[in-house]
Amino acid sequence: MTDDAEITVTRNDEKGRYEIHLDETIAGFTEFLPDRHGRLVFPHTEIDHAFAGRGLATILVGRALADAAARGETVVPVCPFIVKYLHKNEVDGLDVYWRPTVDESGSDAIERV
Repeated sequence: MTDDAEITVTRNDEKGRYEIHLDETIAGFTEFLPDRHGRLVFPHTEIDHAFAGRGLATILVGRALADAAARGETVVPVCPFIVKYLHKNEVDGLDVYWRPTVDESGSDAIERV
């Protein structure tokens, strides 16, 4: 794999994830699943160790969230990487539902998907 490989991000609804490709190779993914309100919960992001250190997670998450915004979807960030990304970056038009924490709700009864 060379540094000039083409980077693409695609939505794979069948697998419930966005995938990042370098040329024809899947280098990683961020998973999503709808909750009972139709919001997309993003629980996990993973980049193959062979592709680590290239900033691919940032590219993947940025493009996935931009696509969700363009589709008019509400996202629920659970994955720590996505939470961190959203605290540092604005995604135009993205509707984000932040789950209450134990401190905010006064209990540990957080809605499950």
